Amino acid sequence: MDSSWRMAITATRHCLTGCAIGEVLGMVLATWWGWHDAAAIALAVALAFFFGYLLTFVGQRRAGLDLRAAVKVALAADTVSILVMEVVDNAFLLLVPGAMAATLADGLFWVSLAAALAVAFVVTVPVNHWMIGRGRGHAVVHQTHAAHHQH
Repeated sequence: MDSSWRMAITATRHCLTGCAIGEVLGMVLATWWGWHDAAAIALAVALAFFFGYLLTFVGQRRAGLDLRAAVKVALAADTVSILVMEVVDNAFLLLVPGAMAATLADGLFWVSLAAALAVAFVVTVPVNHWMIGRGRGHAVVHQTHAAHHQH
């Protein structure tokens, strides 16, 4: 497997982690607050973007980038990846009978979320690979690290 595919898989796994944290937290909060489907999805998606960006941002700050540069890299690296993952993931959940009505105590919630994230992962890896091949997405992270280490 060539390095661009490895990079795409790593970038997607990273994105998946942020999306999973955001979605589970979103569902926990929405359930706790008694919110319905549309509001729950909106919160879960917003938190998925937040945590997806946060993971890249923290990595960039650790690599020595300043605040503005780290924010720019996170936005450039993750926006399309998170967007694709969230669209596929939520479409899948909407298609599974009962998945949106399932609660956190319900096995269907966890099984359908895991399946939705797995499908989203499989769809998002080639998207990330395509973007990396064009110097976009997570290629920006690696370019920034290379440029930073040369100074």
